[in-house]
Amino acid sequence: MTIIDSRITDLQVYPLAFSDPPLLNAAGVHEPLALRTLVRLQAGDVVAWGEGRGDALPADVVPALCEAVLGLDVFATSRIEAAVDTVLRRLRPDLGAQARLVTFAPIEVAALDAQGKLLERPVSELLGGALRDRVDYSAYLFFKWAGHLDGEPDEWGEAMDPDGIVAQAKLLVDRYGFRSFKLKAGALHPDIEVESLRALAEAFPGMPLRIDPNGAWTHQTALEVAHRTDGLLEYLEDPVLGIDGMSRIHAETGVPLATNMCVVETAHLRPAVRADAVQVLLSDHHYWGGLRRTKELAAICEAMDIGVSMHSNSHLGISLAAMTHVAAAIPNLSHACDTHFPWNRADDVVTEGGIEIVDGAVTVPTGPGLGVEVNLDRVAELHERYVESGHRTRDDGGYMRRWDPTFTDARPRY
Repeated sequence: MTIIDSRITDLQVYPLAFSDPPLLNAAGVHEPLALRTLVRLQAGDVVAWGEGRGDALPADVVPALCEAVLGLDVFATSRIEAAVDTVLRRLRPDLGAQARLVTFAPIEVAALDAQGKLLERPVSELLGGALRDRVDYSAYLFFKWAGHLDGEPDEWGEAMDPDGIVAQAKLLVDRYGFRSFKLKAGALHPDIEVESLRALAEAFPGMPLRIDPNGAWTHQTALEVAHRTDGLLEYLEDPVLGIDGMSRIHAETGVPLATNMCVVETAHLRPAVRADAVQVLLSDHHYWGGLRRTKELAAICEAMDIGVSMHSNSHLGISLAAMTHVAAAIPNLSHACDTHFPWNRADDVVTEGGIEIVDGAVTVPTGPGLGVEVNLDRVAELHERYVESGHRTRDDGGYMRRWDPTFTDARPRY
């Protein structure tokens, strides 16, 4: 019998800065650099990776976190989580439970990647097995400038009206074969956003559509948009803020509502169900504490008759691989998942060809662990960019105010 050395012998954290286009949203506009955090975990001879939010592992706690997990078994993820939680409670008592899960999430992904490599099994099998060979993703459409402030126009072009959005959609379909669309709204007047949806419906007959204003609309505006888009949408995402506000919109329109804003921790589930405020929950392993918790969340949603899909933010290929593994193992995944990957793939840390969107879907990796290889030179490059840039927090509103000093991200706006 072969004995596997599965103890953690090293944990390193790499904050990264990578290119992001000027994508508009209710909070402002994406800055030239987006932030993510990579975790590199070693167990025995295996090197494994996880990816999290840019603020996932605060620099002041990283040394203590690394020390706390050394010697723990990568298969003992509950013990690893407890060790991480203990350190954060001691050093960062200001962090709530959800923020502590954000810190644990990329460590858990790295532990699962290590488990898979040690056992020579894909992560999806560690989550119960893939139920589908491919996971569908939706094209994520944004109103956007032609290029960044003080910069040259980018390859994507300007999209500030319905014609621009349709052209953007055609480009994404040509490159990736997407078969559904999500439009990020709350950035321009609702009239422009509704007309953009109508233009998409005309240009792509029968393609599923969804729209997300991130709570930028008033109750009355949300009602008007629901009326004007009747029959166009598979669901309406976060038209207003809060469980009570969402409940009222659904009660008055009957339109299915999705969220990644008013239900972001387990304590929100019961009141949301009681109020019939959410019909589709957009899970996100970066927020909910990893892949296993995401699958548990999906099971809760199944019991409560809530649909399941996935939220996305600016991310790289390690996250796309992790999302694909857990999505493949969720029985009740009811809608194509969101992904920013096309917008950020030029700076990806996964080796070329390691993770691809083809015909609007990602084939579930079958190699050990996450099934992707990491380009160490690219990691070093993006980490150096992070160090040299001095960029430490995302500030969409501040960047927008460089263009429009009167801009405010207070919501509702329209």
